[in-house]
Amino acid sequence: MRLLHTSDWHLGQHFMGKSRQAEHQALIVWLLEQVAEHGVDAVLIAGDIFDTGTPPSYARELYSQLVVRLHEAGVALLLLGGNHDSPATLGESRELLARLGTTVIAATHADPATQVVVLAQRDGMPGCIVAAVPFVRPRDVLHSQAGQSAEDKQLSLQQAIQQHYVTVDAAARAKMAELGVTLPVVATGHLTTVGASASESVREIYVGALEAFPTAAFPPADYIALGHIHRPQKVGGLEHIRYCGSPLALGFDEAKQQKEMLLVDLDADGLQAVTPLPVPRFQGLVAIAGTLADLPAQIGAAAAQGTPARPTWLEVTVAEDDYLADLPARIEQMTEGWPVEVLRIRRQRGNAAARLEAAASETLDELDPHEVFARRLQQEELDAELQQALLERYRSVVASLHGDTEGEGA
Repeated sequence: MRLLHTSDWHLGQHFMGKSRQAEHQALIVWLLEQVAEHGVDAVLIAGDIFDTGTPPSYARELYSQLVVRLHEAGVALLLLGGNHDSPATLGESRELLARLGTTVIAATHADPATQVVVLAQRDGMPGCIVAAVPFVRPRDVLHSQAGQSAEDKQLSLQQAIQQHYVTVDAAARAKMAELGVTLPVVATGHLTTVGASASESVREIYVGALEAFPTAAFPPADYIALGHIHRPQKVGGLEHIRYCGSPLALGFDEAKQQKEMLLVDLDADGLQAVTPLPVPRFQGLVAIAGTLADLPAQIGAAAAQGTPARPTWLEVTVAEDDYLADLPARIEQMTEGWPVEVLRIRRQRGNAAARLEAAASETLDELDPHEVFARRLQQEELDAELQQALLERYRSVVASLHGDTEGEGA
């Protein structure tokens, strides 16, 4: 059985005023080429298929295109809901997509058997059995109790999620016994685990309730396919517990990462191999930093990744000269004639007035709420630890509100 593990596509992402549609279109073409070249039996997307609970129409079209093209290739597709996804949006076409070889697990269910998926090989024979756990919303597995401390709530949520894994894993093994065959067991998840390394574009989903799920709390699966963290990595150095990471850089802090998908080979004896497939960069995305004297050379190097039709997107951080009032105009003059487009200018230091002036050329449409809050926070005279704590608390509140809003239509 050959499985292609990917996650965090964020279809419909609006990045500082820029659409990622062309990149996602190119990504689908590339994925289909890999599926054909490597003889992939099934594709698994471990959450955050869409960037928001109400994706734009072009994102839905890309989603449908992926489903149809994989069906035509005879390849099964398993889609899991993430914290960015709306269970209602994903679930609305579940029965229709089932006719096209696609299984959608939008949210956790009371009956664990509904989260057990048998993925077939191209010849139609069962290839593996999946304990398909999507993003677990606390309200789906836990009832709040009055008087609980923060530590008690964190422990209760961890235990509830762990128990959910136990019940789904048991249902998967019961299904295997019913089939009368020995199959490799794959578990999934969309959450932060202990030791995982995140990036700025990852929305913290359990801060204040569950910071990270312990590796030992996962079921004894042959392979555990995780989503939510955008940086590809093994968890705890374990070969069989993996984040594949996002296929596109979703923030400037991810610009230097080599994005990848994971080719997972399994048989009745368990995991045989995990092979990273490097994803090409479809859009130049570069963060540069330095004094005004340093920047021209860096801009020239970044321009080598772009073309007039598709210029490189730049984040420019100015050091030492960051006090200058006409900084945006100077940067614009430096980049004139080069196939680059500056999406954000940052001042490395300076007073609040200078930082506000640097952002004057931006509109709120170009910023997400986290960036707005972070910039406002930088204007306060606070130590770094307190700033970080306030930023994490803000992310926690926004994430919980986002989850509640999405759940109302479920």
